[in-house]
Amino acid sequence: MNTDDTIAAICTGLGGAISIIRISGTEALQTAAETWSGTRKLSKSSARTMLLGKIVTDNDQTGDPALAVYMPGPNSYTGDDVVELHCHGGTLSARRTLNAVITNANGARMAEPGEFTYRAFMNGKMDLTQAEAVADLINAHSEMALHMAERQVDGVLKDIVNNCYTELTDLLAECESRMDFAEEDLGWSNQQVYQDKINRISQKIERLIASGREGGILRNGIRVVLAGRPNSGKSSLLNLLLGYDRAIVTDLPGTTRDILEETANLRNIPVKLTDTAGIREATDLIEGLGIDRSKQSLKQAQAVFWLLDASTDNLTEEIDEMLAHAGNNKVIAIWNKIDAVERHSLILPDIIFPTVEISVEQQLGIDELLDKFETVVWEYPHDEEPEVAVSARHAALLAEVFAVLPEVIETTASSDWELAAVHLRAAIAALGAITGENITPDVLDNIFSRFCIGK
Repeated sequence: MNTDDTIAAICTGLGGAISIIRISGTEALQTAAETWSGTRKLSKSSARTMLLGKIVTDNDQTGDPALAVYMPGPNSYTGDDVVELHCHGGTLSARRTLNAVITNANGARMAEPGEFTYRAFMNGKMDLTQAEAVADLINAHSEMALHMAERQVDGVLKDIVNNCYTELTDLLAECESRMDFAEEDLGWSNQQVYQDKINRISQKIERLIASGREGGILRNGIRVVLAGRPNSGKSSLLNLLLGYDRAIVTDLPGTTRDILEETANLRNIPVKLTDTAGIREATDLIEGLGIDRSKQSLKQAQAVFWLLDASTDNLTEEIDEMLAHAGNNKVIAIWNKIDAVERHSLILPDIIFPTVEISVEQQLGIDELLDKFETVVWEYPHDEEPEVAVSARHAALLAEVFAVLPEVIETTASSDWELAAVHLRAAIAALGAITGENITPDVLDNIFSRFCIGK
């Protein structure tokens, strides 16, 4: 991506009530002025004022009503001059306005995916962690994921990383001064001070690395497979968790012949729920294909809700089927239909998996099921939102830092300042790659290519 051209794109989803076309670059004001006309002229004197006018093209002098606002750089989202045109929503109106912006005398070019945020990064409006958090904001599928992204946009992660970066840079400066002025006493720190500083940084880095698991869950979600024998209540539970009827439910065993996938939000955890065909000996070819797909889904699951029919005469058979097919997944064994059994006669066998008793029909035990699910996912008490939750890219770079810090302690303890400096430079480079202080163009292209056009 270059930062010289004037670029434009639709930056709102098509089909809404309002569409916004964003123009950014040195010619943004002139480009917009060729496309939009109002009683008050769009100019530098009208900066940050929303003006009412219309979109004008050579072929249509009537034009659609539209608002325009000019935001001069560097105090704009991208740091360049920006103009936004707010026109009627809908695919045709927005695309016609964008086409007018691109084809006029001072026409802009179409922005590439993530190019507006790329320019904001290049112009120092945000660091790389904040730029990545913009994509997390757009893609957030739960309140917790949204709050995490908002904190990262605010610079929480940036501040922690920059603090470590500064401390290691200070240590590197002292190491280099020891090499350059070995015969002089410039009031250098003793080895214990070095060790204490490195240990404190190591603890910060270790906590950040540990947050990567939470980050992965909140960004990517959890694949949850609903499995069990036919007519155990899988589709009914899917509908209940979604809050609407997605799957067909009947009393006939084997109603579900293929897998159904839907996204949901369970206890602030984004999940992809997969309803599967009941596992049994197939009665025909189509059911057999569905059962094969069910077994394949179980191999890909990150958690399994295995439904067991508490009203059946053969409870052991239900459990044997689960043990045969559940594999090594994180399984929650769910005894369904407890409302159909006399409570004093309900003696359920012990199971090695976390177990819960529910009635989908009566909506009993659902909170207990979600409690169990939350515990299985997080693996530890999770009463508060994480302050930060790093991405896989961040975690890999932080692991490089964490691995080299013990070498810094060892080399400073033995006064091997040259080797200590080598290790410190490696750690500093890895931290700089997180915030974008030093990063290769191909990595930047890879990061911003995942953004949508218009952001």
